Amino acid sequence: MIIGIPKERRVGELRVAASPDTAKRLIGQGHTVVVERGAGAGAAYTDDAYAASGAQLADTAAALGAEIVLKVQRPTADEIKAMKSGAVLVAMLAPLQHKDEVQAYAKAGVTAFAMELVPRITRAQTMDVLSSQANLAGYKAVLDAADYFGRAMPMMMTAAGTVAPARVLVMGAGVAGLQAIATARRLGGVVSATDVRFAAKEQVESLGATFLTVDLEAMKAMETAGGYAKEASEDFTRRQREHVTEALKKIDIVICTALIPGRKAPILITKEMVGVMRAGSVIVDLAVEQGGNVEGSKPDETVTTANGVAIIGHSNMPARIAVDASALYARNLFAFLGLIVGKDKALKIDEADEIVKASLLTRDGKVVHPQLAGA
Repeated sequence: MIIGIPKERRVGELRVAASPDTAKRLIGQGHTVVVERGAGAGAAYTDDAYAASGAQLADTAAALGAEIVLKVQRPTADEIKAMKSGAVLVAMLAPLQHKDEVQAYAKAGVTAFAMELVPRITRAQTMDVLSSQANLAGYKAVLDAADYFGRAMPMMMTAAGTVAPARVLVMGAGVAGLQAIATARRLGGVVSATDVRFAAKEQVESLGATFLTVDLEAMKAMETAGGYAKEASEDFTRRQREHVTEALKKIDIVICTALIPGRKAPILITKEMVGVMRAGSVIVDLAVEQGGNVEGSKPDETVTTANGVAIIGHSNMPARIAVDASALYARNLFAFLGLIVGKDKALKIDEADEIVKASLLTRDGKVVHPQLAGA
C-alpha cells in the first residue's frame, strides 16, 4: 500500500508520524512510503535519512493523497480536502473534543482511527500513544521546572554552607506523573505525590516518593477498569485540597498531570492554594491544553502570580522533546498498522477486534464510533 507522511501543520507541533527506521520497516514489508519534504525536520530527521531508508520524498499533495495517511495531530480542513475518499487516516485526533471534525472525516469518505482511543490492554501496549507520549511529557516537565527554578534541585554541601534539596509535589500519578517522580528523584529532589486512585500509592512509594492522601478507603472506588481516575466526590476533593494546601506551603516545584479522557481537566490547585506558596516556586501544568489543573494557567505562557509563583503552561510538552517522542510514536503507529493491514498487504479492518472497534471513528461515509455516532 502507499503510506503518506505529511508535515505537521498545527502550531508548535515538531513531531512526525514516521521515523526513517519505521519507514524502512514498512518498505521492507512491501509498502511504498511517501514522505513530504521537511516533514521530519522538527525531530531532527533529515530528508536524506528518509531517502536512505527507501522512502520517496514528495510534496504535500502526494503525502496526503496516499492510501494510508499517518499523522501526529488531527488534520486541518485543507488537509482533509486533499485526502482521497476511501483513504485511511491514523493519528491522535482528539475526537471527543472535536466532534465536528469527526463528521468532516465521514463526509470526506475517510476511514479515521484515533490512536488515543486504543484501549489500555496487554495486547495493545505497543500501540499505546498516550503512555509513550505522557512518559516523555512527565520527564520534560521536571526539566523545564528545574530550568526555571532559581535554585538547585539536590542537596549540596559546600564550604560556604549547605544547599537544601528542592521539594517537589507531583499531582496525578499516571504515566506522566510516575515519570516526573522518577526524574525529580534522579535530580535529587525530595518528592511527594497525590492521586485519587488507591493503586497509585504503591507505585509512588516504589519510586521513593511520599504519598499524600486523607482517605485511602475512599480512593479504592476511584479508578475505572481502564486504569483512569474517576471524578472524585465533593467531600473527598475538599478534604484532599485542604491537605494539599498545607503541604504546598513547603513545596518548591509542582507538576500537575491529571486528565479525564474526553472531559475538561479537573482543577487541582486554586488561586488561593497558589497564594500559600513561597515566592520563586514553580508549577508546571501538563493539563493546560484541556483547561488546566491550575487556576490561572494559560496555554503556551508562563504566568507569574502576585506572590512570585511561576505557572508554566506548555500545551504540547511531547513536542518539546520531539526526537524521542517521534521515535516512540512512530513505533506505536507501526504496531497499529500491523493490525489493520493483512499479510497480503491489503486493508483488513476487523470491527470485531476490540482495538479496532475502540479506535475506529468513521467508515464508509459514516461515524461509527459508539460515543460519537449520535453527535
